[in-house]
Amino acid sequence: MTRLHRLAKIASIVGKYRLDDLLDKGSLPFSIRALLAPAMLFGRPKGGRGERLRKALEDLGPIYIKLGQLLSTRPDLVPADICSELAALQDSVPPFSSAVFKDIVETSLRGSVLDLFQSFDTDPLASASVAQVHAAVLADGRNVVVKAVRPGIEKTIRKDIALMYTLAHLLNKYSADGRRLRPLDVVKDYEIVILDELNLQAEGANASLMRHNFDGSPLVYVPEIYWPYSNENLLVMERIYGIPVTNMGDLEAAGVDLKVLAERGVEIFFTQVFEHNFFHADMHPGNIFVDASNPKSPSYLAIDCAIMGSLSNEDQFYLARCLLAIFKRDYRQVAELHIRSGWVPKDTPASEFAGAIRSVCEPIFQRPLSEISLGDVLVSLFNAARRFNMEVQPSLILLQKTLLNVEGLGRQMYPELDLWTTAQPFLERWLKERYSPKSVLKQFKRHIPDWLEQLPQIPPLVFQALKNLQETPIAPTEVIIEKTRSNRLMARLGAAVGGVGIGLAYPLWAEPITQIPGISLILVSVGLLMLLLR
Repeated sequence: MTRLHRLAKIASIVGKYRLDDLLDKGSLPFSIRALLAPAMLFGRPKGGRGERLRKALEDLGPIYIKLGQLLSTRPDLVPADICSELAALQDSVPPFSSAVFKDIVETSLRGSVLDLFQSFDTDPLASASVAQVHAAVLADGRNVVVKAVRPGIEKTIRKDIALMYTLAHLLNKYSADGRRLRPLDVVKDYEIVILDELNLQAEGANASLMRHNFDGSPLVYVPEIYWPYSNENLLVMERIYGIPVTNMGDLEAAGVDLKVLAERGVEIFFTQVFEHNFFHADMHPGNIFVDASNPKSPSYLAIDCAIMGSLSNEDQFYLARCLLAIFKRDYRQVAELHIRSGWVPKDTPASEFAGAIRSVCEPIFQRPLSEISLGDVLVSLFNAARRFNMEVQPSLILLQKTLLNVEGLGRQMYPELDLWTTAQPFLERWLKERYSPKSVLKQFKRHIPDWLEQLPQIPPLVFQALKNLQETPIAPTEVIIEKTRSNRLMARLGAAVGGVGIGLAYPLWAEPITQIPGISLILVSVGLLMLLLR
């Protein structure tokens, strides 16, 4: 289909569902209004705007369905009524030929399916817009699923994304309502997400790391990736058997403790975000199953690790403290943390910002905690911050989206789920452990090799600073005194870092420390003493 034909199809679907009614036509140039005019031939709009948009995306095809799914996870951009409709989009498309799938497998693995597998199902287990999955049995008898990317899908995706950019530019230029959606940012995010899904080796690597992180945990199980059979175009993994997380009838029939299951979902989320700093960012119902073999202690089964998120150490720290400050309704601290973290400009007035946060959060906190959505609080907080020029933080948006998914699933299973009682002690414990002596020592050991590598550079830097001071033209006495103090402090700091670094590093390369007792302590003490002396 040529680009012109694709545009014509989009125009007809816009008319069919009267999506033109969502635009501010008065701000559009005459040429655009003329193009949209035929839409009125379809009569008055039927149904709400969210329903019409959902149906239009379904008619446009799988690539647009995935865009709708992405928009459904952005309540910070999309109105609630549209979000709820888009969340109903199902990424299920007709399968492509089993013969083609077989060719992809044999080309990727350079062998015959008959030799590689004991058996191979020709009927797909699942078929989505980007990939298709078949069941198989390896030669050694292990049950697996085989996932392959749809042939030619990348070319189709790039064509549709080019069109999306064109439409986003028009929306951004001619519609005030459209600009609030930041269409160019949305399309850019979507481009990154969907193109990443085409690399199955990256997805397999994500799954392997998540599996390692939860090794032996009763909370969640991630299928094993069989790397000899996997590459960029093909992913072969252990087949799992569980109950779909939204199949409440089967969960109840199996006697699953839904309260435990819901609370474990929350625990998994916070464990991934704060302990592992690597979280599954696509936890929609199709990717989550339940192991009900022990109904009183159920666990999750997670698949499809194409989209993962992580935070910087600084963002982890500020987010944890920010959430705790929200729990305590300390809006001044929430504002100060946003400013110190760099999420909003440094010159943001803290009092004014705190007042804006209070105005959106206080009405929410008038309800019982068990009825308050932590995800919605974050959405409201980020929306308030945008008034103060908060830049979009992709990692925080992924986290917000994941939290909303986890919270929604949890309350679907157990409506009385209270995230707050689970989250607050977890965060308090995490912050306490982060700065415990054991954790601090661990961080020292991690950075000592870098410090030791840079240690020889400190004396020349100190010497150069003193030399520069000597060559500086005569200045007022106060300036000279201040510079002298500064350089003395720099010299002491260099010596202190050296003493502390060597002292802490000593146990890493020395003979057992008991052979020379107290050496490390002495070196650390000397270093600190040099720093403190004036």
